[in-house]
Amino acid sequence: MSALDRAELLTLRTQVEELTARVTAIATRYGASPDSALAADLYAAERSLVTTRRSLDRAMNHLAEAP
Repeated sequence: MSALDRAELLTLRTQVEELTARVTAIATRYGASPDSALAADLYAAERSLVTTRRSLDRAMNHLAEAP
């Protein structure tokens, strides 16, 4: 894997982690409110971001294994 590609993927992974934390914080604030539907949508977005992070991790592993 080229160092540039690894750096780019690591940057993307960090950004996704930061977005996940921000979305989770907002969802938590609305979890016990009458707007719990909003919280449910935000938790769905959180799950999608976690899946995105895992996909980036797999991509980095594939690049590391590439000849």
